[in-house]
This record gives sequence, structure tokens and C-alpha cells, in this order.
Amino acid sequence: MQEFRETYLNPLFELLNYNLFALGEARITPLSIVYILIFTAVLIFISARLRQLLISRLLTRTKLDIGAQQAIGTVTRYIILFVGFLIILQTVGIDLTTLNVLAGAVGIGIGFGLQNIANNFISGLIIMFERPIKVGDRIEVGPVHGKVVSIGARSTSIQTNDNIAIIVPNSKFISENVINWSFGDELIRFKVPVGVGYDSDVDLVSRLLVEAASENEDVVDSPPPSVRFLEFGDHALLFELRAWSRARLHRPGLFRSNLNFAILKKFREHGIEVPNKQHDIHLRTGRVSLGKETWEIDNPNFPWAPEKGQ
Repeated sequence: MQEFRETYLNPLFELLNYNLFALGEARITPLSIVYILIFTAVLIFISARLRQLLISRLLTRTKLDIGAQQAIGTVTRYIILFVGFLIILQTVGIDLTTLNVLAGAVGIGIGFGLQNIANNFISGLIIMFERPIKVGDRIEVGPVHGKVVSIGARSTSIQTNDNIAIIVPNSKFISENVINWSFGDELIRFKVPVGVGYDSDVDLVSRLLVEAASENEDVVDSPPPSVRFLEFGDHALLFELRAWSRARLHRPGLFRSNLNFAILKKFREHGIEVPNKQHDIHLRTGRVSLGKETWEIDNPNFPWAPEKGQ
């Protein structure tokens, strides 16, 4: 046993306690580095579990919505990680005052090379505290349109109706215009444009549009659906059906599609024409070539030239 200790254990202990460098009065050895890594991994695991327990066991019993629960859980985890890491460093014997120079260097690095990461992180904290968006909201930011499924420290995950997850940097929500469909209230007014022929009975058209919306189970009774006569279009009389709904906040395309099906069915039952776009071309002067022959438009021999007096 003595020989085993002298042959293997003593060299191992000497290696683990080898003084790599000094940080103030603390001696940094391989053993202290292993200690920091192991306890940091344990700290990350414990903070994640505590966040889960805080949300699932405690915050779910409150009246807070899911977005507020996620925000409180995430901020709590950050605090645990920060305090826990400071405790780990202190137990190793590292005096935090000796890290002032290192912190200054890291600050300069963040200012120059890591400014985007710092910007996204700070933006994430602003989102969690101010909560312009929260988990479960239907939002639009730039070309991205979908449901917020998670808000992280650096980015936010948005799930589209195609079941595609899009990762958006948090700074986008601070520096750009964001459309939040469910901010404060999930009651949304949808607008469905409709065009009918000029010979249509406009009162009947208005009544049929309101009926199509009222018979849809996703349309609320209050406010009631309404119709606006927008303008006299080039080929049709242009109306707009306005209907309110809470149920189809995350499926606006399906809601409009169902209304369009119902509107078309009622129009066909009552003989209301939905006209196609038509273009009338009037040729007054010029030259037209058909095959090997060419006509002047003002030439009386032109095949479609009207007879004199017509």
C-alpha cells in the first residue's frame, strides 16, 4: 500500500495541486479548476430544476399569465446562477477584488466584439420586465408572423402556422415595430374584402354578408359583424365585411377562408354575381400585324373597323 501511494497517489496529488498561476493571494491549481467546473455544472442543473419547480408548483397557482410566470422563473434562475457562481469562486479562495482588471478587460471585449450579444441579452431582460410580448402572444415582427413559444436571454422562439420555429434576436423587439395581436385583449376585428357586380342589390349584398358572419361559430355576437361599402371599383362594387373573433387569433387565414366559403355559397343561392376582372382595349391609331398581313387601324379595310356612321 505504501508503494502504491508513493508510486501513483503522491504524483497525482502533486499534479492536481500544481500551482498554475496566482490570482491575488489565491493559487490556481488543476484541482481548483476541476472544482469550479464540476460545481458550475451542478449549479446550472440545480438552477434549471428550481426554475421548473417555481413555475410548475408555485406560480401556476397564482393569477399570473404564462408569460409572467416564464419571466419570473427565468430572472430567478439568472439570480441563482450569478450568486451561486460568486460563492463557488469564494470557496476556491479567489478574492473577487482581484478580478477588477479582468472585469474591465471583459467589459472592453463586450463593448467591441460582443456588443450584439450584450445588446440581445439586455433586450431580453427589458422584454421580461416590461413584457411588450409574452409566451402565447400572436405577433408580427418584420416578415415573421407566429406564436411566441419561449423567450430566452438572447433570442425568442416564434412558431409559425406551418409548424416552423423561427429564432429572432431579442434586439429586434426593442429596435423595430412589433405588431402584437393579443396585447391586452385577444378580441380581433378581421376585414374581408368582397366585390360584386354593378347590377347587384346592395341591400341584399349587405344582409347576406352579415348573415354569413353571424352563422360562423367563431364570430362573436358583440361587437356584431358589420359591412362597409368602400368604393365603386373598375369592375365591381367593393364591400368590406368586418367581423370580430377571439377563437381564430392564431389561425387568421382559416377564419377568412371559412367566411369566404360562406359568402360565396350565399351569393350563388341568391344570384349575386362576383365579377371577373375585364379589360377593354380600344385601338384608335397605329399599325397591327396579323400573320403576313398588316393593317393601319384608321384604314377602312381593317378587319374590325366600324362602318361609317356607327
